[in-house]
Amino acid sequence: MIKRLDHLVLTTRDEVACVDFYTRILGMELQTFGNNRKAFAYGEQKINVHVYGHEFEPKAHLPVPGSLDLCFIASIKLDAVIQHLQQLHYPIIEGPIQRTGALGPILSIYLRDPDLNLIEISEPLYE
Repeated sequence: MIKRLDHLVLTTRDEVACVDFYTRILGMELQTFGNNRKAFAYGEQKINVHVYGHEFEPKAHLPVPGSLDLCFIASIKLDAVIQHLQQLHYPIIEGPIQRTGALGPILSIYLRDPDLNLIEISEPLYE
């Protein structure tokens, strides 16, 4: 019945820092739509942004910054992702370490966004 994830909503305390992280650090494309809402596009999905205390309705029952644990499959080799993060002096908190993704084994690193959401960036080992 469900084909794929279209978008998810991230709640942030600091929209400027959030935009910087998801665009400059992760390379996503910033989109602005209806009523100056922000989103980060990547692949065929996007992340909509809500600012804590100013969320759009309808919203999650208890939207709070720092409650997400997201795993992204990189479009480049994980070594290149690591090099990019090192050039930006952005800390990796764990990895590379092998994990299990939706389609099979993955090699992952972990970092945190400005709201302390856990961000996993992975390279498939099954392709």
